[in-house]
Amino acid sequence: MGRFSDFFVRELGRRQVGLFFLLATLVYVLPLILADYPYIDDNWRSLSAGMAWAAQGRLFAQLFYNVLTFTDAAPNIFPLPLLIASLAMTAALTSLTFHYFRQPTIACCLVLLPLWYNPFFLQNLSYQYDGAPMALSVVAVIYAITFRHPRRSVQWLVPSFLIALALGLYQVSLNVFLGLCCLEVLRAANDKMAWSQWPGLIGWKLAQITLGWLIYCVSAYLFMGSNRTLLLNWAVHPWLQVHTNIARVLEKVVLLFDGGFAWVFAGLVLCATAGAVRLGMTVAQREERTRNKLLIGLLCLLTVPVVVLLVSGVALFFRDFNEGARTLMGFAVLLVLLFYLSYLALAPVHERLPLLLVVPLLAMLSLSFAYGRVLTVQKTFATSALFNLERDIANHPPLRDAKRIYLSVTYSDHWLTGAAGSYKQLPVLHYLLNIDFYMLAENLPKVGITNVVAEKERRNATRVGYQGYPALVENQYYRIFLIGDYGFIVMKEPAPIKSLRW
Repeated sequence: MGRFSDFFVRELGRRQVGLFFLLATLVYVLPLILADYPYIDDNWRSLSAGMAWAAQGRLFAQLFYNVLTFTDAAPNIFPLPLLIASLAMTAALTSLTFHYFRQPTIACCLVLLPLWYNPFFLQNLSYQYDGAPMALSVVAVIYAITFRHPRRSVQWLVPSFLIALALGLYQVSLNVFLGLCCLEVLRAANDKMAWSQWPGLIGWKLAQITLGWLIYCVSAYLFMGSNRTLLLNWAVHPWLQVHTNIARVLEKVVLLFDGGFAWVFAGLVLCATAGAVRLGMTVAQREERTRNKLLIGLLCLLTVPVVVLLVSGVALFFRDFNEGARTLMGFAVLLVLLFYLSYLALAPVHERLPLLLVVPLLAMLSLSFAYGRVLTVQKTFATSALFNLERDIANHPPLRDAKRIYLSVTYSDHWLTGAAGSYKQLPVLHYLLNIDFYMLAENLPKVGITNVVAEKERRNATRVGYQGYPALVENQYYRIFLIGDYGFIVMKEPAPIKSLRW
């Protein structure tokens, strides 16, 4: 028993750390693999083996699938890409652990696990196609931090190429790199790095970011469509727009802190505050000039608001702002910041106290499994909806033979009644799922219906223009009209989800 308990506090080798992260990363994505649900864009990609990443400035995501599938397209091979990404993340987290801690223990591994156990990252991983490139972009920025080589030119170039690779996989991962640079500042302060080395540390990172961006600009960026590069309109109150975007992100992040999660994270923040105080005392006790100590303390203090801002980060400044959970990759670094400061507070008190960090990690793992169950419910609902539409169209020859059937787009928060209980207890689940439609037109070819298209330029024509005609088909969720050679599927507004009582 004593030997077993000593395992949690003794120094671990690289293989043991790797095995820990391998188990932890696979357990976190297991619910997504079991659900096996094609998520939004996966539907059209799997039908046509389509890519279209290059036009989004993500050329390396496209090349990833070309290499992995030995084709010039992207046939669906899920879950192989996710498993590869999990293995790569295992190696990256192992490298980062030995970068931060000279003699790592299980508690040290827990400090860095939020880079994968980021609750909002579940939406990224939900994509059977996009999930792996997004994860690999995080792997690339981690290695950009940990890479070391005695030759100065190699030390310059390799991290810069890794940053460019990360941007070409998913641009938002830049937030993760910048956040990890902030953590480098805290680590340097805790390790009592000499003041003379600080300008080199900061200048080195700035140079790597600049060179990485230049490499990206002459590679993947060249293929990006112009609509993806539009920044905020600086002539019309840009800072008000940024403030509005921050408020929208904050509104979504707050969904996570509900019920027991609020108490867990309150405890985490309390421990992190104690760790910040201890780090401040470490800086104050340095044998440096007062001016230097003040500058180091100021840099450490600034890392907190910067990391908070990086939760959404660069996305805040684009005109086509997206507050979806998949853009909040920087939240992972905020969690690591809290975990690292908590570790600094708990470790000196007792060697086993940092193991308390497993509590918020278990909360996030529990959320992953709850989300997996919601995906399964959504999959059941979507399958039922698909077969209902297929049956109604196939059983009516005029609809089956229509030149085109327009499917109206009706957004609502009340389609998935089967997850009402989960949504009530964990409001963030609805934000993570981000599915507020009944059916996508891209789904219907799966059951042989090829004449249905989403209503785009005719938006609202279907909902308004044909309400006076008798419906050829009517059920709980939609009406189908037939006028001449054209059909129109009009969604009904679903009733609000009522709490279930037995």
